[in-house]
Amino acid sequence: MTAVAVTPDPLSLDEAAAAHYLERSARLRAASPADAAPELAEISTRIRRDILTTIQAARMGHVGGDLSVTDLLVTAMWGTLKLDPWIPDNPLRDRLVLSKGHCAAALYSALASCGFFPRERLKEFMAPLSPLNGHPSRVKVPGVETSTGPLGHGFPVAVGCALGAHLRGEAWRTLVILGDGELQEGSNWEAAMTAAHYGLANLTAVVDRNRLQQGARTEDTKRLEPLDAKWRSFGWETRVIDGHDHAAIIRAFGPSTTGRPVAVVANTIKGRGVSFMEDRVEWHHKVPTDEQVRLALEELAR
Repeated sequence: MTAVAVTPDPLSLDEAAAAHYLERSARLRAASPADAAPELAEISTRIRRDILTTIQAARMGHVGGDLSVTDLLVTAMWGTLKLDPWIPDNPLRDRLVLSKGHCAAALYSALASCGFFPRERLKEFMAPLSPLNGHPSRVKVPGVETSTGPLGHGFPVAVGCALGAHLRGEAWRTLVILGDGELQEGSNWEAAMTAAHYGLANLTAVVDRNRLQQGARTEDTKRLEPLDAKWRSFGWETRVIDGHDHAAIIRAFGPSTTGRPVAVVANTIKGRGVSFMEDRVEWHHKVPTDEQVRLALEELAR
């Protein structure tokens, strides 16, 4: 992909991709975790390739976190939640909030794969006047539940969504994905207390636990461990998983068994899938060269 100047055309439905998504996601949600996992892994690899070429075209982005969160996004959108690209504002839809909004390239690539808008529009990422901003906007991008970017804002909004369903007696769920460095923002823990206080069993908070943030490791910046114990102490049902194991993710994204909100600590690797990016802090927002993209795409094709 190469960067292009664009007019501010609104994003529209990709009908063929949306129809495929609805059929395939329904089948994957009905399958066992073991049966669904290989297909979800294949979709994740395709999304990772799109992330790389999207960032290559824009010459901007947060590739390391995009690659670490991919499996979580794919499993949520294709294997867990009930979403509908034809009716993105359906009041009975499940809600997905990417609180770590700087990883917009991953979210946009996943939304395009579901048909919320044509995949070809990814080449407009961060271009002047493009609706595909560096942080997602709910008024410009179908499927974006709330505008995120300032860390610590998405989780409180997700709690509000879950509380709305709780008060109305509705069955839809809310799933929010947070960065681990983001948890250093105090608003997240106010949100966690609120969710536990109201017994929001319809809410799942997922931590993309790659242990790296801008410039340093999380534990060198502001220690988070013992993270699972922190969530439990705030009144949450807590699950710790391999955040790249699709079968484990499906099981962890299942309903609460205790009547409490669910926290999933998903151990991930920043830059997952590209060996020279994995677990390296500089790839938080470093942009790969064309040669590095070529090598990364070759690696993902194996």
